[in-house]
Amino acid sequence: MSTTAAPKAPGAAHRLTALAEDLLGGPLPVRLRAWDGSETGPAGAPLVVLRSRRALRRLLWQPGELGLAQAYVTGELDIEGDLGEGLRTVWTAVRERGLRPPRLTPADRARALAAAVRLGVVGPPPAAPASQARLHGGLHSRARDRAAVSHHYDLSNEFYGLLLDDTMAYSCGYWAGEDPGFTAADAQRAKLELICRKLGLRPGARLLDIGCGWGSLTLHAAERHGARVTAVTLAREQAAFVRERVAERGLADRVEVVCQDYRDIAGGGFDAVSTIEMGEHVGDAQYPAFAAALHRFLRPRGRLLVQQMSRGRTAPGGGPFIEAYIAPDMHMRPLGETTGLLEAAGLEVRHTESLREHYVRTIAAWHRTLEDRWASFVRLAGEETARVWRLYLAGGALAFEEGRMGVDQILCVRRDAGGDSGMPATTLGWYEGLEKP
Repeated sequence: MSTTAAPKAPGAAHRLTALAEDLLGGPLPVRLRAWDGSETGPAGAPLVVLRSRRALRRLLWQPGELGLAQAYVTGELDIEGDLGEGLRTVWTAVRERGLRPPRLTPADRARALAAAVRLGVVGPPPAAPASQARLHGGLHSRARDRAAVSHHYDLSNEFYGLLLDDTMAYSCGYWAGEDPGFTAADAQRAKLELICRKLGLRPGARLLDIGCGWGSLTLHAAERHGARVTAVTLAREQAAFVRERVAERGLADRVEVVCQDYRDIAGGGFDAVSTIEMGEHVGDAQYPAFAAALHRFLRPRGRLLVQQMSRGRTAPGGGPFIEAYIAPDMHMRPLGETTGLLEAAGLEVRHTESLREHYVRTIAAWHRTLEDRWASFVRLAGEETARVWRLYLAGGALAFEEGRMGVDQILCVRRDAGGDSGMPATTLGWYEGLEKP
């Protein structure tokens, strides 16, 4: 009678890895641990942990980036250790090993379904996480745009107060100094000062700040440059916050805060217009009308400063995760296409400056703050929302680092009837003294 033990059946991790490598056309760049405790993959690689069969069920119904994001934010899927390093490993493997997204043939689908049945993951589609945006109405209608802005920016002023520095600037900073004592707040103040210089602000100049956020540029322009500012935001919590700061600093005679859609702004004749990382939310089809409105708001020889994120022609938009959880309906395009739209509206593009590497450092600072204050973020917004932001910041920093996303400052002018821009001959003065704004 034989006493040889029957071979042990492969665990869930081994079965999943074999199927994934077959579908992707190459070895997985990560190590995998499944809910049954089985583990396989290259030693020392980032460890992906499937805590629940529900993570796979999400991928069956929602394959790709969105399904993975849903599983991550709910905690059904996790990456042990540094999330950013795990994402970097995967992206590097995709590029260097030629891993391809699965394009499933009928035979592939049949094998995947059979494996899913054996693993016990077949079932109805799981409900979308509570943190996922749920918008209704026509794309970029006023009501839908207000809901999209509220989803992200009305998370609470307390949440953003935890995340941001004392400037409350929620956009790419300008790392003008390399001194170890140069902080993220210094980078934001340098960015605000650079914008004001590019716009040529003087005491009494009229500035229209579209998408003013928590008022960082509005307050800087009014306090440091004596500008008279009309600050516009769709987010009610932001508007209330800026009004409070305006009152605290005694700037009520220089600053007006308006909670409205940019399409409802009346009048013009502004000496300068700024829109800092707001143009991404306008929409692709709506951008020509937006650019025309920017032209209309300016007086002749008035200047426009657009700071805006970009993506390549092969991947416009915001991406499934960003559009579902962070900035619904956003659209990014290549820099050249944006400058072309501004020129088509009658604006002369005078200067562009890439801040891509600056955003890597800016987001890294926000990410450190998130991790350092993790317990506070979880108490304030809940674990799921905190995990959304961890994924958002880790993935965003990597996208800028690898050049899959960019961000640029675009300086334009509305020339007068004679074609005169009124612009200085050189740009050297913009940058003098920015190390100590």
